[in-house]
Amino acid sequence: MQDVFITGTGSFLPGAPVDNGTMEERIGLLSEHSRKLKAASLRQNGIKSRHYAIDAGGNYLFTNAEMAAQAILSACDLARLDPRRIGYLATSTTQGDLLVPGHASAVHAGLDAGPMEVSSHQSVCGSSMMAIKSSYLNIRAGEHHTAVACGSEFSSRWFQPGFYSAIDFAGLSAEEALEYEFLRWTLSDGAAALVMDSRADDSRPSLRIDWIEQKSFADRFPSCMYAGSRTADPEQFRPWAHYGAPDEACGDGAVALRQDFDLLQQMFPVWMGYFLEVLDKRRLSPEDVRYFLPHYSARSLGNRMKALLTQAGAMIPEERWFNRQHRVGNVGSASIFLMIDQLMRETALQPGDRVLCFVPESGRCLAAFMCMTVV
Repeated sequence: MQDVFITGTGSFLPGAPVDNGTMEERIGLLSEHSRKLKAASLRQNGIKSRHYAIDAGGNYLFTNAEMAAQAILSACDLARLDPRRIGYLATSTTQGDLLVPGHASAVHAGLDAGPMEVSSHQSVCGSSMMAIKSSYLNIRAGEHHTAVACGSEFSSRWFQPGFYSAIDFAGLSAEEALEYEFLRWTLSDGAAALVMDSRADDSRPSLRIDWIEQKSFADRFPSCMYAGSRTADPEQFRPWAHYGAPDEACGDGAVALRQDFDLLQQMFPVWMGYFLEVLDKRRLSPEDVRYFLPHYSARSLGNRMKALLTQAGAMIPEERWFNRQHRVGNVGSASIFLMIDQLMRETALQPGDRVLCFVPESGRCLAAFMCMTVV
C-alpha cells in the first residue's frame, strides 16, 4: 500500500470580498422581515465577509465548474505539477451546473489536461471528504500516483428571490422564515483543491494522510438541510421530478433550500458520540492534535461543539482550532479544502505536527474525520 501525501493546495474565491452591509446587492430580500432575520443570522454565524460569483448587477461571473478548475490549477501551481499528469480527479459539490452529466466531467473539461479517470461526489459539506477519500484510496491502492480532489459551490444563484416566489413569508412565523433565510445569509461561493501524490515534496512541508473515517446516520434522521421537496415529512415527501413539470415543483416551493433547526440540534450528540468513537478507535488523544480544522455552519454551532467536547473530556485546546470562516464565509463542500489551503500557506508547519479535520453534515446527518501528519 502506498502512502499518500498532500503536496499542493489551491483556492479560488470569486470577486472582491463582500461585507455584511452589501450582501443584499447580490442576493436581494425575500420579505419585509428579511433585514431582521439577516441580522439574526449574521450574529449566529459570525461571518464578516464572503465571496459571490454574481456581481452587484446580477451578472453571473463563473460557473461552478469554472471555479473548481481555477482552484485545481492553483493547487497544481503550488505543487509544480503539470495538470496533464493528473491521473484521477474527484469533485465534490452540493449542486453542479447541470443535472446531467456529472460535475467531474465539467471540471475536467475546464482543465485542458488530457484524458483522466474522474468521479463526482454530490452531497452537502460532507461530499468534500467523500472526494478526498476517493482520491486517497486510489493512490493508496496503487491505481494512481497523482490525484486531485476539489470542492466547489455556487450557492448564491439558489438564493435569488425568484427561487422563493411560492413561499408565503407573510404567513410564516419568524422561526419558520429563518429556516429559509439563515442559509441565504450564511452560504457563499468559491472553490478549493488538493493535489495528492504517492511521494512527499522534499522541498517543503507535505501532509501525509494517516486515515479518513466517515459515517452516515441517515437511518436515524429525515432530511434536515434539503431542497427538491416541499417537505421532509415521509408521508408528504414528493421529489421535485415527480411533479408534472419543473415549474409545478417551483410553484409548490419544492426547490427552495431550507434548514430544520430543531433536527439540527438533535444531531450534535450523535456527531460528538462519533467523535469519541473515532478518537478511541484510532487511539488519538486531543493533546496529540496540533491543529484542529472543524467545519461548522455558524460560530454559534462551533460554540455548541466546544461545550459538548468539554463535557465529554475530549476538548482540543481552543488555541489549536484553525477556522477562517469569518473572513471567507461558509463555502459548503469547499470549506475544508479552503481551511487546509490556508493552513499550508499561513502557518509554519513543523515535521510531526498532527492535523485533524472534522466535517459534520446536517443534510441527513453524517460526519467525517481526516488525520494528517506534517512531513
